[in-house]
Amino acid sequence: MAQATKSDSQIFSEIAVKIIESQESIIGPIALQQAKKVSGLSLDWSHKKVDIKSNSPKVIDSLVNQYKVLFGDMAVETCRDVSRQLVSQLPANERPQTLNI
Repeated sequence: MAQATKSDSQIFSEIAVKIIESQESIIGPIALQQAKKVSGLSLDWSHKKVDIKSNSPKVIDSLVNQYKVLFGDMAVETCRDVSRQLVSQLPANERPQTLNI
């Protein structure tokens, strides 16, 4: 059975989950606290669900920058690494600037 094509909104949500999970594995619960500060991001972390309200690329950029403020460029590189495959599924003009490879 062929896999259904994911919508861009599903891809953005998966990118956010991957980023938060990767940061959580490094810095623990602080990662979730920082994600909750990002405007436009709605979290149901007990189910590992993330909803992005609008302007998904900008919200993802804000999430990445939230971690960058605390941990510098290494946080950005980690975010890029874990989201690379998903980002490549997005049209070039819809990719978050912080994750553009």
